[in-house]
Amino acid sequence: MNLTESLLQALEAAGARQIFGIPGDFALPYFRVIEQSGRLPLYTLSHEPGVGFAADAAARIDGAIGVAAVTYGAGALNMVNAVAAAYAEKSPVVVLSGGPGKHESRSGFLLHHQAKTLDSQMRIFEEITCDRARLDDADRAPADIARVLGNCLRHSRPVYLEIPRDMADAPCAPVPPLTQAAVDAEALAACADEILQRLGAAARPVLVVDVEVRRFGLEAKVAELALRLSLPVVTCFMGRGLLADSDASLAGTYMGVAGLPEVTRLVEDSDGLFLLGAILSDTNFAVSEKRIDLRKAILAADGEVRLGHHVYPDLPLASLVDALLERTALATHPSRVARPLYPRGLIADESAISPADIAIAVNDLMATHGKFPIASDVGDCLFTAMDIEHTALVAPGYYATMGFGVPAGLGLQAATGQRPIVLVGDGAFQMTGWELGNCRRYGWDPIVLLFNNASWEMLRALQPESQFNDLDTWGFAQTAAGLGGDGVRVRTRRELSEALAKAVATRGRFQLIEIMIPRGVLSTTLTRFVNAVKRLTVAVPA
Repeated sequence: MNLTESLLQALEAAGARQIFGIPGDFALPYFRVIEQSGRLPLYTLSHEPGVGFAADAAARIDGAIGVAAVTYGAGALNMVNAVAAAYAEKSPVVVLSGGPGKHESRSGFLLHHQAKTLDSQMRIFEEITCDRARLDDADRAPADIARVLGNCLRHSRPVYLEIPRDMADAPCAPVPPLTQAAVDAEALAACADEILQRLGAAARPVLVVDVEVRRFGLEAKVAELALRLSLPVVTCFMGRGLLADSDASLAGTYMGVAGLPEVTRLVEDSDGLFLLGAILSDTNFAVSEKRIDLRKAILAADGEVRLGHHVYPDLPLASLVDALLERTALATHPSRVARPLYPRGLIADESAISPADIAIAVNDLMATHGKFPIASDVGDCLFTAMDIEHTALVAPGYYATMGFGVPAGLGLQAATGQRPIVLVGDGAFQMTGWELGNCRRYGWDPIVLLFNNASWEMLRALQPESQFNDLDTWGFAQTAAGLGGDGVRVRTRRELSEALAKAVATRGRFQLIEIMIPRGVLSTTLTRFVNAVKRLTVAVPA
């Protein structure tokens, strides 16, 4: 067994199911082994950011490890933003990078793709990964790989492995099985008992779930826990889509003053707020006029539990959920809150299309054909998703990078085999929409809904006086045929309805529906969000 084969075996054992990548000369040796081994499917894309976003989405939707494979320098450094997004939003992505051979630096020449020093890339990735290693010693490599992959799974964050090009074929022992850190049983018991005591004493307890619930594969267990504790459940903005197919009493998505008033009251008036796997980000919690006092909440995330001033360190979320389930039985009178009703019944007339119409059209589609998973970019397309029926959703709701949507949709279909709906704006499509040209090779056929208002419209909403938010009107639909798909531009609700019906009936080719939206027409949710941001920003003293 050589070093790359040992690494691939370890990746598969850790849960990786495919690799997304772009080769380069420093990466050619280990890419050859990936291809020849056939152990994990290799999907090559067109631009390194797309590789990172696809691997990220595959990890998010599956709760498994995503793998992004690139070359040294120009490849890996081109993927920094995508890996930073995965780090910020706790997605377990393994970055594989080729690297200079162990002895290449001795020539006295600068090596191509080198930035400042040969170690610059490693130091840059130190900021956006939770662990990293250069596999330049075959004897040490198995232990390094085991440690790095273990931390990727333990922390649900990206890691970095650099493979010098003269080491890819080096003889190497198998990677030892990954081990789990021991959990303090007494601390876990005390923590679970204290949580149940606090929830039992609360008059208005609420369970708020966020990304770690899916990252650690806990959706089914958390849904069962909510039923046993008779707790209403709310997702964070980033956790949208969680528990969508469960029997839990799901009230909706908390978005402060930008969300549904009944959901906002449920969270902000709670005297027993249980935040499970939540990222305490501004997009999750800052858009609120009634600040949540986190000192009175129960926060379980980042491998610890905080109950006011009590902190239980080194308690994994999965262990906590298991401990709570062991101590509870099904409630006699389970909680029942009204699930939100999402708009249906598109009026297919000659009226211009608004984001609200797109949400209605998608809801109608899923009512007829069943749910589709959604990959969304940022901007009004993501806020429009808040008016779409709860379904599996991947989106960069906190890091808010543009360009995520299309490659994320490809990663989602590669990982699950399910046909996704992709929501993307014209600005983001200009960045990574061309990755659709890779669909034909792999049989992917996403349905892409492109919100085209010839504008960075969310930025315009925040600062309407600026002219630099204007974009040109590109003929995106016209490019689809050359990329191997079908494209149509629609301007009316009737045309949108007809295009969606045709798209869902056509398999084997991606379907691009370019939806022309007048500038200044926003979703109701984004309008509320922007107004709240402006009001709360003004209210904050300098």
